[in-house]
Amino acid sequence: MYKANERPTDNKLSQAAQTAGAMGTVKKERDPRLDFFRGVAMLIIFVAHVPGNYWAKFIPARFGPSDAAEMFVFCSGFAAAIAFGGTFRRSGFFMGTMRIVIRCVQLYVAHLGLFFVLATICAIATAYFVDFNYITKLNLPYFFNNTAEALGALFTLTYVPNFFDIMPMYIGVLALVPVVILLARVHPYLVPVFSIALYAATWQWQLEFPAEPFSDRPWFFNPLTWQLLFFTGFAISAGWIKAPPPNKWLLIACIIFVLVLVPISNWPIMRAIPELKDVRAELILGFKKTNFGLLRWIHFLALAYICVTLLKGREQILRHRFFKPLIKCGQQALPVFLLGMTLSWTGGIVLDQIGRDAFGLTLVNVAGIILLLGYAYLMAWVKSSPWRQVPKPDTDSRAQQDLKPQVDTDRGGRSAAQPAE
Repeated sequence: MYKANERPTDNKLSQAAQTAGAMGTVKKERDPRLDFFRGVAMLIIFVAHVPGNYWAKFIPARFGPSDAAEMFVFCSGFAAAIAFGGTFRRSGFFMGTMRIVIRCVQLYVAHLGLFFVLATICAIATAYFVDFNYITKLNLPYFFNNTAEALGALFTLTYVPNFFDIMPMYIGVLALVPVVILLARVHPYLVPVFSIALYAATWQWQLEFPAEPFSDRPWFFNPLTWQLLFFTGFAISAGWIKAPPPNKWLLIACIIFVLVLVPISNWPIMRAIPELKDVRAELILGFKKTNFGLLRWIHFLALAYICVTLLKGREQILRHRFFKPLIKCGQQALPVFLLGMTLSWTGGIVLDQIGRDAFGLTLVNVAGIILLLGYAYLMAWVKSSPWRQVPKPDTDSRAQQDLKPQVDTDRGGRSAAQPAE
C-alpha cells in the first residue's frame, strides 16, 4: 500500500498493472462499436419487415445496395471470431467444432420455433379477422395444405419461406468455421483465398439450396456467397487480415462512392430520372441479394470504413447512456432478432386493423422498438442468473452489533446488563 502522502509513480503503476494482468484480474474492456451496430441492425430489421411500413422507406437499403442484413452478417462474423476463436485456441479443434455444432443446433431450434410461432399467429389472425388471409400473405398455404410433406421439408431445411431465410443462411455460414480454422492453421491468407474461390464457384456453377419442394426457388440468402462477408468480419477480428488504417483520401473516396450509388438505389429518384434505371440494369448483378452481388460487398465495406474512421479515437461516445439500450440490444442479438421478426409481422396485423396513417405507423414502430430494447435488458438479466447470486452480508448492521458491547458499558467499564459486584 502507498503511504497517505505518497503518490504512486508511473513505474509502480506499471508494475501493479503487470502483476494484476498476470493474476488475471485485469479485464479487457469490450469495444462498444460491435454491439452498437448489431443493435442498430436489429431495429432496422424490425422496421424493414413490418408489412406496408412507410418508415421502411428511410432504412439504409433505400439509399444503397447494402442494408441491415450486411451489417448483421459482418458483425456476426466479427463476433464469431471472438466467441469461438478462443475455444479453438484453448481447447483444440475438436472442442471448438463441438461448440460450433451446439450453436448451429441452437440456431436450428430457434428457426423452427420462429416458424411455428408465426404460423400459429397467422392461423389465429386469419380465423379472427375474416377479411384478411394471413396464411396466404406469409406464403404458407403449402404448409397448411400439405402439412405432413411440409413438416419433413421444414425440418430438413428444404422448405424455407422468404420470411424465415436469415437463420438457415447463418447456420450454413457458421458450419464453415471449422474449415476456415484448419486453413488458417496452414496460413491465414488461405482463408480469403478459400472464401473468394467458393464465392466465385457459386456464381459460376449456380450452387444453391432448394427453398421449396414444389418449385425451383432457392434460399433467398445463399450461405455459399454470403460467407464472403461473414469471413471478412471473421478474418479482421482474428487478425488474419488488416483493415486499412485511417486515411483522408481513402475516406473521401468511400464517401464519394457511397453518394454516387444513392441515385441508382432510391426508387423515387429513379422514377424522377428514368435514365438511372438503365444504369441500374447494367449493374443489376452487383445488387443481387440472393447470391450477394459484389457491389453490395464493396458498398458495405465503404460504409464500414467511413464509420470506423469517423469513430477512431472517439469510441467512448458510444458508451454514453443514450446509446446503452442499443448496445444492450446488440449484446442480445439472437433473442432480440427472434422477437423482432415476431413483432414485425404482428405489427402488420395491427396496422391492417387500425390503418397505416401517421398515428398507426408511429404507434406500431415506436412500441415495437421499445419492446425490443426492454426485452434486451430482460434477457441480459435472465442470462446473469440472478437466482444464483449470493446476497451480500449487511456489513453495517454487523458492525453495529460488534460495537454494541462497547456502547452499552457504564463509566466503570461494566456492561449495563452485568450486575455490580
